[in-house]
Amino acid sequence: MNGIVVMLVAALVLFGGYMLYGRWLANKWGVDVNAITPARRMEDGNAFSPASAFTAFSHQFSSICGAGPVTGTIVAMAFGWLPVVLWVLVGGIFFGAVHDFGALYASLKNNGKSLAQLVDKYIGKTGRRLFLLFCWLFCIIVIAAFTSMVCGTFAQSAKASDAVNYAAASTGTISILFTFVAIAFGWARNKFNLKGVSEFVVAVVMVVAMFAVGMAAPLRLDTNAWIAIVMVYLVFAGAMPIQTLKQPRDYLTTIMMLVMIVCAVLGIVVLGVNGQATMTAPMFTGFSTKSGMMFPVLFVSVACGALSGFHSLVSSGTSSKQVSNEADAVKVGYGAMVLESFVGILAIVIAGIMWSTVNTLGADGAETGTAFQ
Repeated sequence: MNGIVVMLVAALVLFGGYMLYGRWLANKWGVDVNAITPARRMEDGNAFSPASAFTAFSHQFSSICGAGPVTGTIVAMAFGWLPVVLWVLVGGIFFGAVHDFGALYASLKNNGKSLAQLVDKYIGKTGRRLFLLFCWLFCIIVIAAFTSMVCGTFAQSAKASDAVNYAAASTGTISILFTFVAIAFGWARNKFNLKGVSEFVVAVVMVVAMFAVGMAAPLRLDTNAWIAIVMVYLVFAGAMPIQTLKQPRDYLTTIMMLVMIVCAVLGIVVLGVNGQATMTAPMFTGFSTKSGMMFPVLFVSVACGALSGFHSLVSSGTSSKQVSNEADAVKVGYGAMVLESFVGILAIVIAGIMWSTVNTLGADGAETGTAFQ
């Protein structure tokens, strides 16, 4: 199967889902463009801070789209690429996007209440306590997992080559700088009332400068040092007002992620022009593999790419406090999830194309790897 065809068909399906089903839901649920949203009614410069549609979308998208839709979809390809593609499309349009949009809209209609507060209101205090306990345990696991993954990526290794260690150190340094650049960008945006093109140009310039400095002066630290830095950052970021760090940070993050998405699409197209875009990974390997049975392994593995309960914490916890017009809710809640599903599709296509390269015979005739098996 040609990877370009899979990518284009998936893009059309996801776009059609957003334009047809997403907007149909917004109409059925009664989105009111004239309603005063919690962000405007309860603006306090801390938790409630009205933002443009793109800024609110940026926060939602950058908060939900991380390593999950990339690594999860690739792992699930143990069952073949076709089941993963189908679940990402069906799950993203009819489950994940509806879930994210629903949590956001419910919060908007309830003074920006978080999901725990909504559970308290509609189910009761016991339900709220159980939900908060689950969230606390869940967040501990998520923070531990992502901290380990991030710090392992940044850390120096005696077994790695100088080039790999340089790349790791540069990436970690850029990530540290990103926090301060985001704060500076937010200050400049408010100070000089940057909007539209001027806001975008300043953002791009600051991102380029951040990359240049990070690559020129990388910090070479071990895993424990990076863990300490990340832990300090988590406390620092959690205490900062939305408009001081989160809004500008997510604006910058989304620009970088959109550039990466465009580069991935162009890369697949270039491979296609050169006749190298064929997905050599198996289309379907069976309902049972070494990873286990398709249900539930495939669905648990894909997670963020199709449906994730964590997204509701973002939708109701922070995004609902930034949406300045209810009409933006479908773009923020439904649209961000659809775009994340497309990121998952890109990961599937690229992994499918690279499968034959990974699973090739070495110079001695021995098989070098058996990816996705």
